[in-house]
Amino acid sequence: MEILELESFLPYRLYRLADAVSQEFSRIYKDSHGLTRPEWRTLSGLGQRGTMTATEIGEQSAMHKTKVSRAVAELERRRWLTRTPDENDRRVEHLALTKAGLAAYREMVPLAKAFERELLAKLSVSELAAIENGLAAIETRVTMNTDNT
Repeated sequence: MEILELESFLPYRLYRLADAVSQEFSRIYKDSHGLTRPEWRTLSGLGQRGTMTATEIGEQSAMHKTKVSRAVAELERRRWLTRTPDENDRRVEHLALTKAGLAAYREMVPLAKAFERELLAKLSVSELAAIENGLAAIETRVTMNTDNT
């Protein structure tokens, strides 16, 4: 019987690494604004794009719709986002940050960029180039495979 060693299985390694980095970064937005990961991803998506639907947030952030729904409800409770019904489809709501939500997003952007700089500073130029090239290659191949199905 063939055995799969998870510790050397690339998808598992990528997942574990992404989760570890995400956990480390979550301390920053949790400490500064008391946000969960789904709330941060929702806030940052809206901060980046302006107005989005919950479906678009889920697609951008790779979050399940229930996590998006809970994050939207919490950000709305904080008065950090508003919902506007779609004129043509009542099932769809357009979400946008309020002034308070945008202010929170703007406070967190420098924290996020500083975290990324500190993380990347641990790597040599050649290590960084190798990681960026490898990730780009995997993203291209995975995207090509999912687009053709």
